[in-house]
Amino acid sequence: MEEELLIDMSFFSVIYDSPVGPLQLISDKDNLYFLKFYGTDNSINSSFFNKKIQEKPNQIINETINQLKEYFSGKRKIFDIPTKFLYGTKFQINVWSKLRSIKYGETASYIDVAKSINNPRSYRAVGNANGKNPISIIIPCHRVIANDGNLGGYGAGLKSKSFLLNLESRD
Repeated sequence: MEEELLIDMSFFSVIYDSPVGPLQLISDKDNLYFLKFYGTDNSINSSFFNKKIQEKPNQIINETINQLKEYFSGKRKIFDIPTKFLYGTKFQINVWSKLRSIKYGETASYIDVAKSINNPRSYRAVGNANGKNPISIIIPCHRVIANDGNLGGYGAGLKSKSFLLNLESRD
């Protein structure tokens, strides 16, 4: 049924040159669906969508870019963008939703996230879900670190993860 809904939807996309590298944003008229590091293995392939993506911004994308600029300048700590998931298992969506509770400037371990979703042994699956997060930065998977306190992994690379964590620790 959700696939049928996609046929009638119009999607918009832009590449935003952020301080941490190019970011690909995709939305419809109501929600942001993707915010990914452009050119990484997990960047968006337009064949995922049943309709051609219009390579231009809309109101949602413009507002997302405005909020990202505020975030990168240190003026924004909480994003207020309507988002929606087009894919994901119940477990992944549960993890992505829980990531929003990790506050700006703070971190949590994979085990912490697993415990917070009442599944303490699922810390490896939490890491896998993080890697598939469709809305980077806004859903702050960069705030999840290894259980030993090291950075752990990040789909856009550890340099990007370190940049974001350092940005948030400036206050």
